[in-house]
Amino acid sequence: MSSHLELPRTDTVRHPRRYLLEPLRPVARWILRRRYDVVVHGAERVPASGPVVFAANHTGVIDGPLLAIFAPRPVHALTKIEMFSGRLGTFLLHAGQVPLDRFQTDVAAVRSCLRVLREGRAIGIFPEGRRGSGELERFHRGAAYFALAAGATVVPVSFFGTREPGAPSGSLPPRGARLDVVVGQPVGVPAQAWPRTREQVEVTSRSLWEHMRAELDAARRLTGRDLPGPLPPGDLERDPATGVVRLPEAPDTGAP
Repeated sequence: MSSHLELPRTDTVRHPRRYLLEPLRPVARWILRRRYDVVVHGAERVPASGPVVFAANHTGVIDGPLLAIFAPRPVHALTKIEMFSGRLGTFLLHAGQVPLDRFQTDVAAVRSCLRVLREGRAIGIFPEGRRGSGELERFHRGAAYFALAAGATVVPVSFFGTREPGAPSGSLPPRGARLDVVVGQPVGVPAQAWPRTREQVEVTSRSLWEHMRAELDAARRLTGRDLPGPLPPGDLERDPATGVVRLPEAPDTGAP
């Protein structure tokens, strides 16, 4: 495809593996629904074809699996590289997830995601970077970059119930808990030819951030639910402070 010849080129990049991505989703849904009451709202909003960036808030460890399993389209999600060890890492790779080194410019991860988008498929990203309150108080610029580079549609996703108030970041909801997955209104981002400037990415990031915060509020009204609040003291994972848009009243606390 000619789009793979655009900069950064992806014609020699291997597409993430897919053979476990689609066949396992129905089975995984059945398994999760035996433990939790999972309700997906607004699935019909997702475009049936074309490049899509699912951008979600992040409160609990189960958010990633929920996005991969319940998103209306199969998702290649950016996943921190620390998860790719042992049998879990092997499974994630074969299920099409993309390892990301968050503490340096990960060219391989960027090009893998662009390969996916340029083939009209979907990626998943958590713009907050790390688990926290889920209030979108910080916003990495990756979603904007991918959308600009591929001319993709960004679809906000809001999770409710994936972590109990006061519970640690690695905890799971209690058995039988209601988990709401709310798909927000998509927003199309026109492709921006190379070279894309920092200012263009910044402006698009702020626009997407405002849209996602508005959709998060709409999801609250729809479900009648709220987020679990901040993590317990000392439980906030280290996360790079670079490439982040933040509210003035939300200083970075990414230092170890």
